[in-house]
Amino acid sequence: MAPPIALYLAGAGVGTIGLVDDDVVSISNLQRQVSYAEEEVGCKKVHCAARRLQALNSEVKIHAYPLRFNSENAREVMAEYDVIVDGCDNFATRYLLSDAYAALGKSYVYGAIQGFEGQVSVFCHGEEPKTYRDLYPDEHATRQMSPPDKSVIGVTPAIVGSVEANETLKLLAGYGEVLAWKLWTIDLRNMQSYIILRNCLF
Repeated sequence: MAPPIALYLAGAGVGTIGLVDDDVVSISNLQRQVSYAEEEVGCKKVHCAARRLQALNSEVKIHAYPLRFNSENAREVMAEYDVIVDGCDNFATRYLLSDAYAALGKSYVYGAIQGFEGQVSVFCHGEEPKTYRDLYPDEHATRQMSPPDKSVIGVTPAIVGSVEANETLKLLAGYGEVLAWKLWTIDLRNMQSYIILRNCLF
C-alpha cells in the first residue's frame, strides 16, 4: 500500500516523508505497486520510490531507510515524524508501530488489505486514544495465526492507500473527522463499505 499513500502525500506537498523497507522490487509487485517500473526489478524499493516522489514534487524532503523496521530502530526512525502511516503486511510490525507511537504520543494511521477487502483506522489519537492492541488485543494468538494472504487485486491497495492518505492529510491539515475510535471497511466485490463505531469495536 505504501506507493499510493506516499504518492498522494507527496502530491499534496507534505513537507517530509520517510520510507522504510528493506525489500527489492520484484516483477510480482508491479500489478499493485505502480510507482515502480520493470527496469527497477531487483533495486531497493525505498530508493526507487524516493526517486519517483522527488520527480513528482521536488520541494518535498524524502528520507529513505533501506532497513528492516524492528524494536531496535523503531524509536530512532519514527522520532522526527508527526504521523506514522501503515503500509506493512504483517502483524508483528503493526504491534510495534502502535506501541512505539503510543509511547511517543503521536498518531498512527492503520490500513490492511487482503484480496478484495480493506480496512482503515486511526490509532493513538485524540482523547482516550486507542491502539492496535485495543482492536486486536491478543498478540500471542495473532502471531500464531497464518500470515495474511498476500494475494490481492491491484486496485485494493490503491483504494485503501488513498483513504489512508486522506486520513493523514486530515491529521496534518486539521480538516474533517478522522477515523479515531472507528474502523472503515470495504469489500470491492460488491462495493459495500461500512464504518464500525467505537461501541462495537473496543
